[in-house]
Amino acid sequence: MSASGTRPIPLLGDISLEYVQQIENEIDGGFVATRIADLPGALQQRTGRPSHHITIRGLLTGPTAADQLATLQRASTSGEELTFAADITTALDLQRVVITSFSGVEAAGRPGMYFYTLVLAESPPLPPPAQVSAFGGLDDFGLGDLGFDTDILGDIQDLAGEIAGAVTDALDVIDQLGALASLGDLQLGGFLSPMGDIADSVRGIGSRFGDAARTVAGVFDT
Repeated sequence: MSASGTRPIPLLGDISLEYVQQIENEIDGGFVATRIADLPGALQQRTGRPSHHITIRGLLTGPTAADQLATLQRASTSGEELTFAADITTALDLQRVVITSFSGVEAAGRPGMYFYTLVLAESPPLPPPAQVSAFGGLDDFGLGDLGFDTDILGDIQDLAGEIAGAVTDALDVIDQLGALASLGDLQLGGFLSPMGDIADSVRGIGSRFGDAARTVAGVFDT
């Protein structure tokens, strides 16, 4: 309990802050203002919530005040993450904080008494590292639960190969029709030329379709 016996003592790691005079919580909403022509004011777009910042102002006094001051100074220079608990953080999910600023004041004529100011910043845990997994990570989205059977990938590869072969055979027939049309142009005065035009058109479409089928087969080729 605190000196007044009414409130729990704020804890910074294992450091008890007994004579705290003020604790201030500050948070930036994370909004960025964007001016838009003919719009009164500015559009507010949120880029994400920044860290909570907590400012603590307190007093160190008594026979152990110098030792307590040294403890705070070491904690401020170590750069280590610490836990923090106080009434003002009741509604906040502060897992860890770091000390971003510390200042201490010793008043003249008042030996053994120090005033200090601590500034804490929330230090959230990093997300897990990205991992490369099969199918570009799609397996993590429950493909098994959706009934996706990866055994059919081999069948898809075989089917794509068969399609590519069939398209190749069809293009051979189209080439023969094109040759026949050219022969007809020589002997029949262009009577078969429409056939040649159709053959050229179909040849281009079929070639692209065959390439696509071979690409599909190559994707699943192990």
